[in-house]
Amino acid sequence: MTQLMDRLSIWQQNVNKSPTCQHDIISNNILIRKGINLITLQKPAISGTGFLIASRDWTPVYPSNHSINLHITRSIMLIRADVSTENWNQVEFPSSDVTVIQISRHWDKITVFNIYNDGEGDDTIKLLTDYHHRNRATLEWAEAGEAHIIWLGDFNRHHPAWDSLEDHRLFTNEAMEATEKLIKAVADAGLDMALPSGTPTHKHNATKQWSRLDQVFLSDHSSNLLISCNTQPEMRGINTDHLLILTELSMEVAASELKSTYSFRDVDWEEFRKELKQQLAQATAPETIRSQRQMDTSCAALMEALQEAIRTQVPMIETMLKSKRWWTKELTQMQAHTNKLGRASYKLRNISEHRIHKEHKEAKSRY
Repeated sequence: MTQLMDRLSIWQQNVNKSPTCQHDIISNNILIRKGINLITLQKPAISGTGFLIASRDWTPVYPSNHSINLHITRSIMLIRADVSTENWNQVEFPSSDVTVIQISRHWDKITVFNIYNDGEGDDTIKLLTDYHHRNRATLEWAEAGEAHIIWLGDFNRHHPAWDSLEDHRLFTNEAMEATEKLIKAVADAGLDMALPSGTPTHKHNATKQWSRLDQVFLSDHSSNLLISCNTQPEMRGINTDHLLILTELSMEVAASELKSTYSFRDVDWEEFRKELKQQLAQATAPETIRSQRQMDTSCAALMEALQEAIRTQVPMIETMLKSKRWWTKELTQMQAHTNKLGRASYKLRNISEHRIHKEHKEAKSRY
């Protein structure tokens, strides 16, 4: 059965080619709790075979020329497995640093560009500009309603329009010249900045200084779709210096209906035994079984007692058909503790010697 999700929720992050960070994202229960239906990764961890380590919950989308060279890809998307394949398709783009998909409903269409732009050159920016010039009519056409475009990713560019004005070291003449090419490309594509100005997204490993390398640009006529777009400092991630950016758009996405099932992992077994004992006490008194009919009656009474204990003591959870089932309460507790320290560390990011930064680093290592 198909259901409609009322928003498109995008998890965006540069994982610095870390398999640990990437697996922590893909296998994390928080993706379902937050309703994430699209993950966009920059600098993903590619296995020795040239592909992602498989996750049954997500359908990977590689750049359209990934097969030419399996190990230079720096942009990958993952679409939640329950999103209807009838409502999205991949779009060809001539770069291993850009992955493009279109998600459409009868009344709207959005083209999502996941971009990694190398800090040493402008090739990706040029390709994006050329692509928009050649395909403008297709990108801006929708069967009904409006067509929307979103660029998101790691652009490796600094500018006073989004970085801290006080950090003058970022604004060299060379850096400003490179960034002006990005700004012109964004303007030519008819996009506006969606991530609030002044929001840092990256902590330099050596200097420990915060800056803005990651961006979200949305069609200038699509602001009414934007529910939220911001970093999530409490979910810093493992082995990456880039913050998660969560973007939510008011667009319906067709998906398979979640399946409700019992979560025996979360049972308080002491309470379960008490309930089962009570249910069994209410059943027929034990007696010697002398016939098939007595056997059937006793089995039915036992099953009813078990089922009633399950109904009252075992919590229900919603899962997809491909959900992983190995996530534990201990991992959830460790994750919550690490996220709490991460939020505190981010708030005190300007006090580099504060002990909270060391505590957060140690918590991430344990997790």
